[in-house]
Amino acid sequence: MNQQIKAAISVRVVGPTDGETMTDPQGRTDRYLIDTADTGGGFSLVEHTLAPHVLAAPLHLHTREDEYSFVLEGRLGALLGDDEVFADAGTLVFKPRGQWHTFWNAGDQPVRLLEIISPGGLEQLFRKLGEPGGEYDPGTLPALAASYGCEVDFERTMPIVERHGLAF
Repeated sequence: MNQQIKAAISVRVVGPTDGETMTDPQGRTDRYLIDTADTGGGFSLVEHTLAPHVLAAPLHLHTREDEYSFVLEGRLGALLGDDEVFADAGTLVFKPRGQWHTFWNAGDQPVRLLEIISPGGLEQLFRKLGEPGGEYDPGTLPALAASYGCEVDFERTMPIVERHGLAF
């Protein structure tokens, strides 16, 4: 490992209230536990909490990263390609790069999950969307997402929202 990367990586403990937290009005909270800078680009780790019946994001795909969602509490619904799946606490959902996907809270209680992103970097898009004025606007999100190697499909998102009665 080169010295510059090694110097950026440090041992630390992230406690239950540590990390930057961003909450939006729709009922999504992101807590940033480990950034790509902390791992030399290897991965990032974000804790997502979704209020009941909230869609996390429009249908999208990544060209650079794989995502792994480990459900800690609640019930997660996800569309992975053409397959709709449901995951309870203790379940891992793998969303490989190049696959269209989205996920939502499929229960009546908050869902909380750890999102492992490999390689890291996509968490910066989450941050941008969590900033004041950052939103899931069909007019602006496609270009922002493209700058992170992602595509979004609002047209195919709306039937998911309607079918499950989701807030988005």
